[in-house]
Amino acid sequence: MKRITIVLLILMAMTGVGRAKVDLVTLPSRDTVQLTIYNSADMTLVRESRALTLKDGENKLQFSWANTLIDPTSLEMLPKANADKIDIANLTFPPRVTNLGLWNIESSVSGKVPVEITYLTSGLSWRAFYMGTLTEDEKTMQLNGYVVVTNNSGEDYENAQTRLIVGKVHILDEIAELARRQYPYGRPGVVPMPQATPTAPMEDQRRARVVMEALAEMPSGAKEVIKEGLSEYFLYTIEGTETIPNGWSKRLLSFNVDQVPVINLYKYEEERYGPSVVRFLSFKNDKEHKLGETPIPGGMLKVYRGVGDQGHLSYTGQSSFKYIPVDEDVELNLGTVDNLVVEPKVMDFKTENYRFDRRDNVSGWDEIHTFKIEVRNTRDINVKVEIKRNFNTQYWDINNSGDFGAFEKVNLNTVKFTLDLQPRSVKKFEYVLRTYHGDREADWRP
Repeated sequence: MKRITIVLLILMAMTGVGRAKVDLVTLPSRDTVQLTIYNSADMTLVRESRALTLKDGENKLQFSWANTLIDPTSLEMLPKANADKIDIANLTFPPRVTNLGLWNIESSVSGKVPVEITYLTSGLSWRAFYMGTLTEDEKTMQLNGYVVVTNNSGEDYENAQTRLIVGKVHILDEIAELARRQYPYGRPGVVPMPQATPTAPMEDQRRARVVMEALAEMPSGAKEVIKEGLSEYFLYTIEGTETIPNGWSKRLLSFNVDQVPVINLYKYEEERYGPSVVRFLSFKNDKEHKLGETPIPGGMLKVYRGVGDQGHLSYTGQSSFKYIPVDEDVELNLGTVDNLVVEPKVMDFKTENYRFDRRDNVSGWDEIHTFKIEVRNTRDINVKVEIKRNFNTQYWDINNSGDFGAFEKVNLNTVKFTLDLQPRSVKKFEYVLRTYHGDREADWRP
């Protein structure tokens, strides 16, 4: 049930009577409503169209926002026809009356006139989440994007076109606080101190509204999600319309892209991930990966794998990510796995090449570690594994042997081994690490 109440009061002068007669006319429901939700600031621009029945002369329009989170100082009305014959003179807030505004309208036409009413409200929010379905060979993925819109504004919005803003705006006055004021512009009878310039909060709110109105003016198309850019903000228009009652959440489809190329990579780094192997999934937000038209809002991606011809799915993992700009790579941590095992073992350890100071105390030496690493792939597909080994010094030499594929020095104290494993296969390799300590560091050569 709608909580916003709009009543038209037509003041009609009566012959021989020293007072006005007031006729109450309840307006018809909204013809259209558009919600532009700015998540980062808990702020939504609402644009609704209604048909007012006006008479020639003075008209008064009563607007009540009880039990909602509408900011009354943001209310505006604009005639969409006969604008040169209709003067919306002002909006007043009667003293000692809460949640009520009165528009004074001078009209030189009679009959129904379409108007647009806009205001800012809080309590509407959205969040993005995604579902990825890998093919059996895990080389491509179907990517579905969704948004969940939640309405806690106190107002029902029927058949609303929903637009979502990606970007961050800084405002000092929260819309929810403005909505909860007992009096929109302060308590009646209290005269504010004069100020040379507008206050920062109201100026911030004005700038935010300018941005939102500019975004809301952008054209929308039917049967698709329109994504358009403006400065550092991005606008997503969701296909069609949805009724979003107060207290409800609704899931809306944002996009559906098939056969997105992906890279699966398994990583082992004991100091960072512990003794388990961690799986990563990566792709790029560009046209080559069938994306790249717009940034991708941050959210949670749940990944599944298709199994067999029956359309069955097996759960693979999930990862949250931040906003992905166009042409940017994203690497998602899907968590630890049990079907790929890396086991490092110390096979030998010794010290040598001692140095002594004048008091015959040990001042330098070498440590030699011999490691054997076994990697087991129990999966039924090929996998690629990166194994990083970290040392406690930057003074080291390494000799390696075995089936490790590729070897790379990552930084001063880290090396990386890269292996490609066939289904249900095992690979082993060894390396001998010599580290230099104390005075022996001076003898080390890169």
